[in-house]
Parts: sequence; C-alpha cells; structure tokens
Amino acid sequence: MTSAVLTLRLSAEVKERLDRLAASTSRSKSFLAAEAIERYLDLESWQIGEINDALREADAGDFAAESDVTAITAKYAG
Repeated sequence: MTSAVLTLRLSAEVKERLDRLAASTSRSKSFLAAEAIERYLDLESWQIGEINDALREADAGDFAAESDVTAITAKYAG
C-alpha cells in the first residue's frame, strides 16, 4: 500500500494522550493516528450508507406495516 503524508493540528491534551498510548503500546504515533482515522472513516461511511439506504426506502414508500410496528413496540414496551 502506498502511503501519503498528512499534517494536522491536535490539542495539546490529545497529543499528550497519543504520546502516552504510543509509548504504552510500543506503536508509533503515526500508526495509531492512521488506525484511528481508518476506523472513523469505516464507521462514518457505514453510517452514511445506512442513512442513504433508508432514505431510498422511504422515497420508495417501503415502510413497515402498522401491525409490525405495534407488535415490536409491544414486545419491547414491557
């Protein structure tokens, strides 16, 4: 995999936390930051995908039947 350089600013507190985590895990700060960004992107991409899927379903009128909603509500209400 090809890598690229990214420069960013962190609060002093976040940098200090990153320094401590890097030291305690024997990982570089770059490794930890790249891993954190990748996890964030994975989660956000998944969430946006789910939202877009739901919007397409709503636009198509693909809703749960009232009886299904009532049954699920009753199941978890008590």
